[in-house]
Amino acid sequence: MAPTELPQLLRPRALRPGDLVVIASLSGPLHAVYEPDLEQAVDELERMGFRVRRAPLLEAGRHHWWSAATPAETAREFNTLLRDPEVRAIIAHDGGQAVLGYLDLIDVEAIRADPKPILGYSDISLLHLVLHARTGLVGFHADLATPGLGGYWQAAPAARRAELQKLYSALLTGTEPIGALPATPSWECWRAGRAEGRLIGGVINRIVLAQATRYALPLERFDGAVLFWEEAGGQAAHVWSYLQVMRHGGILDRIGGMVVGVPHAIDGLDSPDASPTLPEMVLDALGDRDIPVLGNVEFGHAGPNLPMPVGVRVALDARQRTLSLLEPAVQRGRGRG
Repeated sequence: MAPTELPQLLRPRALRPGDLVVIASLSGPLHAVYEPDLEQAVDELERMGFRVRRAPLLEAGRHHWWSAATPAETAREFNTLLRDPEVRAIIAHDGGQAVLGYLDLIDVEAIRADPKPILGYSDISLLHLVLHARTGLVGFHADLATPGLGGYWQAAPAARRAELQKLYSALLTGTEPIGALPATPSWECWRAGRAEGRLIGGVINRIVLAQATRYALPLERFDGAVLFWEEAGGQAAHVWSYLQVMRHGGILDRIGGMVVGVPHAIDGLDSPDASPTLPEMVLDALGDRDIPVLGNVEFGHAGPNLPMPVGVRVALDARQRTLSLLEPAVQRGRGRG
């Protein structure tokens, strides 16, 4: 795909009070034990002022292998939500392993005709990256419903929870730039410097998988981008390998900055004699590329999540440990910008 053929940024329509948000099983199934957490997620969304509905496949005990349904059934329900004008946002119930099975079945014309926020992380990273590549859609790498809004949010201190409620509401309903995301002392400068560019990323293994499909982001989309990524599970050596794949693929030659999430349950990172640290792995892969790196930022599986809207222009200052959204993720009405 030539640079001139890259789709323009496609911002969803801003939500209004009373708009319908649907929680859907876009990847993993709902286990009965998590039903109370899902109810807590519904309550959180209602406190933000939205109406909430559960999609039919989100039924405790329903499953097909590691998903709630077959890829065709999942895609059919997802497409129904994309086409329904009453549905103004879709939030994934959980992550999982299923999105790769229906990437080719998504009604991208429905997204172009009526773009709406799609929220989630983990396996949902694939949706954000592929739909951004195909339509320019701004995807919301943000908390999932059940483990996030109904889980991590409930365990967070009251002040942090209130901060997140305000942040998510402003991001979904406001048409002014958010500005600086709320930083915490955990943020670390791994390489000093500043960058401005489009925010592109997700779970690191899903970035690599997305780039292996015919729906890969053209390399030009990484020019000057601020690459954000996180990882959960697996081995420390796997993370190093994914970074090397992105180096070989030319991504690291093009980006302007990097933001790394809090690592979660990665075997080997707690064994300093056997494995490098995460900063060491990142800096090893970057080599002499003069790219600012901000590490240990709260997005991804460590939860609760700061929202990272894919495609939105951001400013990164690693030394000052700041990350700022320079433009809104949604807009009044519909359209590109």
